[in-house]
This record gives sequence, structure tokens and C-alpha cells, in this order.
Amino acid sequence: MEQWLEIAGVVVGLVYLYLEYKASIYLWIASVIMPAIYLVVFYGAGLYADTAINIYYLIVALYGYIVWKRGSTEQKELPVTHANGKVWGAMAVVFILAQVLFTAILIYLTDSDVPYINGATAALSVVGMWMLARKYIEQWIVWIVVDLLSAALYLYKGLEPTAILYALYAVIAVFGYRNWKKMIVC
Repeated sequence: MEQWLEIAGVVVGLVYLYLEYKASIYLWIASVIMPAIYLVVFYGAGLYADTAINIYYLIVALYGYIVWKRGSTEQKELPVTHANGKVWGAMAVVFILAQVLFTAILIYLTDSDVPYINGATAALSVVGMWMLARKYIEQWIVWIVVDLLSAALYLYKGLEPTAILYALYAVIAVFGYRNWKKMIVC
């Protein structure tokens, strides 16, 4: 059952990535379905930080949809922009705090055999998802790092279809960055 669920997650993940590449507001629909599937898959694989991060993804999906739909004060869809230094500083603090928290929880409260890397991917995902919700182009850079680390982690944990999906995510993220660059509002 979990293998089929994982494959379903991969299919929804590909749809999600295509919609993200296009900067389509409909990505948020897939962004609700995919985490719901992966809550079960990751918990079964003992990837507890990834399980928890998918709860966060569900919450941010609702936030992202509202922000993208409402846009700016003119009530237009939110434009693609650059993250400034203040945003990067805040994201660095969030990453460090999340990394420490996730890793400590994994070490002291679970039987995780990959607490540091799972904590890092979860912490970076917190940053990347929030940046996506704000439509910062640099979110693609964060996702490239997350995707490469995650692909290696999932391969190690025997989740081959998901590892392939995340390796593909990393490649497509490069193209996503280039595509969003054409849409950017300075």
C-alpha cells in the first residue's frame, strides 16, 4: 500500500512542480494533496521531521494561496520579486532555530537514524516554503539545496521513487529559477 501511496505522491509532486514552474496559483491545490500523502509515507519510513514538515506545508499552502490570490494593495496576483537582505537575515535565523529544534527533537524524542540531515532538510524546507508563499525568486535556490539533500536521504531510506522525484525537482528548479526570472518585478 505504501509503495502505491508513494507513487501517487510522486505524481502529485510532478503536477505541483509544473504549476510552480508556471507560477500558477493552482500549485496550492497540489500543495495540499501532496503533503497529505507524504505524511503517511514519511512516517512509515521513520522520517519524522519530514512528517512534521508536511503538516507545516499544509498550513503554508493555505497561507500561500491567500497571499498569491490577494496580491498587493491593487488586489492583483502577487508578483515575483527578489528577497532583500532583511528577508535573508530573517530566513537565516529561522533556519538556525528550526535546525536546532528539529535535530534536538529527532535525537531525543524519536528513533531517527538520520537526525542531522533530516533536521536540516526540514529547516530549509520551512524557509523555502515561506519564500515560495511570498513569491521570492530565490526560493528556487533554497529548493535546489533541499532537493539534492532530500534525494540522497530518501535513497538512503529506500524511498527510490521519491528520491528520483526530488532529484528531478533539483533539475527542474534550475529551470524554474530561469522562468521566474523572466517574470520578476524589480
